[in-house]
Amino acid sequence: MSLMFGKARTCNIVTVPEHEPSECNIVVLGAMGSGKSALTVKFLTKRFISEYDPNLEDTYSSEEDVDHQPVLVKVMDTADQNGPVNCERYLSWANAFIIVYSIDNQNSFEACQQYIETVTLYTKGLQPEVPVILLGNKVDMERYRQVSKLDGAALASRFGCLFFEVSACLDFLSVQHIFYEAVREVRRETERSPLFISEDKPAINLTSAAPLTACYKELPTPATAKLVTVKSSRAQSKRRAPTLTLLKGFKIF
Repeated sequence: MSLMFGKARTCNIVTVPEHEPSECNIVVLGAMGSGKSALTVKFLTKRFISEYDPNLEDTYSSEEDVDHQPVLVKVMDTADQNGPVNCERYLSWANAFIIVYSIDNQNSFEACQQYIETVTLYTKGLQPEVPVILLGNKVDMERYRQVSKLDGAALASRFGCLFFEVSACLDFLSVQHIFYEAVREVRRETERSPLFISEDKPAINLTSAAPLTACYKELPTPATAKLVTVKSSRAQSKRRAPTLTLLKGFKIF
């Protein structure tokens, strides 16, 4: 299967009013079962969900304060069934990519290379550059590790990506750090360019059906209570806030 990318010749200068927080669109990619949704939910709600519907795809937004600067972070939790086939929906939308594999699953690691190749092929030569983070998830499963940290670092180095290892079910701050690093990298790349340039939507010839439209869901601050379908209680927060609604097929009370 071949992917053909074409970039428009014209571009638009995009200005953001000073009184409005900047925006950062982050796409989370990876094979099914790598923990993309668990990481997304942990970042947005400080909760760990061990089960979810892998066929659901949603985009969520959250106002964050990264290094004392407000930013509206939009996270697309993807649900690719066969790798980056129908990828137009996120390639031209993203400011940064987080590509996830599970350290206890060699197949998920091998799938990352296909995602990285697709992303780097598309983003090559774009200004500002689009940061890519390679993320090894589930370090709590160390005894079942199939992918060494050295292999992860080597793949990241090969493509010029940042590399981290975390666990979605453990420390929230480690997960938050990954998303904040994506924001920081986007800011660094933007500052290197005199203007923030947005190219017209590129033409992507794929054999799949028409691209999907992202569904945005505004999330309030996380609530204190239990997760209806959670099997693990390893991540519990003490903060109080309003009730969260449907999130990747779950209800959080």
